[in-house]
Amino acid sequence: MGKSQIHSRRVFTREFKLAAVKELESGKPAGIVARRLEVNPNVLHRWRRELQAHPSAAFSGQGKKMLAESREAELERKIGQMTMENDFLKKLLRSFEEQRAAEAGDKWYTRKSMRQAKR
Repeated sequence: MGKSQIHSRRVFTREFKLAAVKELESGKPAGIVARRLEVNPNVLHRWRRELQAHPSAAFSGQGKKMLAESREAELERKIGQMTMENDFLKKLLRSFEEQRAAEAGDKWYTRKSMRQAKR
């Protein structure tokens, strides 16, 4: 038995839907428009019905905006986490360098002098 795949639902912007409906209304066959836009013809027909029923309110959802905002928040969290990890690793490396210098008998290295040497 193979692993099941999770398919995320595609989200289209209002502009995309309006352009698709405009193509349908120009007389192009739904099958051709659907293949070109890579959507199901039934979806195109539903978009046209929604636009005809409520022209000003059709497709008023956030569309890709919500998806982009959640992706942006995820990336910001990852950046924050990586920054914390980098800070930790820098401190750890500094500690190892100080320990190695102390064990090697380089007594002239102090915590302050090592910081100044790195600048």
